[in-house]
Amino acid sequence: MIPAAKPLIGDEEREAVDRVLRSGMIAGGPEVAAFEQEFGEQVAGGWTCVAVNSGTAGSHLGLLAAGVGPGDEVIVPSFTFAATANSVALTGATPVFVDIEPDYFCLDPAAVEAAITPRTKGIQPVHLYGHPADMTALTAVAAKHGLAIYEDAAQAHAAEWNGQRVGTFGEFAMFSLYPTKNMTSGEGGMVSCASDGLARRVKLYRNQGMERRYENEVVGFNARMTDVHAAIGRAQLTKLAGWTKQRQDNAAFLSANLRGVVVPPVAPEATHVWHQYTIRVVDQDRDAFAAELANRGVGSGVYYPIPNHRLPSLTHFAPGLDLPQTEVAAQQALSLPVHPALSQADLETIVDVVNSVAAAGA
Repeated sequence: MIPAAKPLIGDEEREAVDRVLRSGMIAGGPEVAAFEQEFGEQVAGGWTCVAVNSGTAGSHLGLLAAGVGPGDEVIVPSFTFAATANSVALTGATPVFVDIEPDYFCLDPAAVEAAITPRTKGIQPVHLYGHPADMTALTAVAAKHGLAIYEDAAQAHAAEWNGQRVGTFGEFAMFSLYPTKNMTSGEGGMVSCASDGLARRVKLYRNQGMERRYENEVVGFNARMTDVHAAIGRAQLTKLAGWTKQRQDNAAFLSANLRGVVVPPVAPEATHVWHQYTIRVVDQDRDAFAAELANRGVGSGVYYPIPNHRLPSLTHFAPGLDLPQTEVAAQQALSLPVHPALSQADLETIVDVVNSVAAAGA
């Protein structure tokens, strides 16, 4: 089976963990500080970064640090992982779900503008699958209405829009470091912050509300990253550029050779980092298509079969909501392997199997 995703862990990561274990400094310490500095310099456009124990925690704490809370609304896509809306709901604010545009699976700026109310505090675009949302239009909408932007860059490490790194368009951005992401720290997240003040507040919230021990300033959480995880992340960071290039090359090969499915386009303004290579299965049942791929040795993934606004945990925020592009994507989207561990033979197998299954159903 060619897996849909494959974390790449090498000797460098093992040696980094051993280095920390030998040091005796296992909780947050010099490795975390170094990782924050290096990630900011190499991924987040030089912005100040704060390491946390998950991407969800990063989004949650970032929103709290930005002043989001009860009575506020934050506009989000429904076609995303539930963590996007969860992070808003956990602050006591209301996630307001809007539709995506059909090409890139990202927020539709016109739908965003139509959803703005006097309670709207900000917009949380998701750079889904590694393709940036339309930040030209979204920042214009935000500026017009005096709204903040909070980026969900969980899947978009080093992606760019018009040459500007994602994670540098709003008040803060969250990057996930989960094992299947473009790079990992084992588990963890990173928050890029537009100001030192916001970064300080995120640090307070991640550490029980303390900057100095026992001098708690706010009610906070234990959302710290350990030095063990940071050491893994630092090793992975040295490989990110090469892995990104391999993902881009793999995606180019797939797009040039797949037939009978809709391959993912890339906006002219976008640098896509291909966390997922997501096709649309239009003329066949997507789930049956995926099952047949698996029967022939090609893994795939469905991200996401149930939109957020129809999840039992979130549907009360959106009673009766109709998001047609989101519903179509949830029925058609299928992510194929694109990760850097694929060999040329793997890529050719993926193409042959997908084209054969597509042709059989035509």
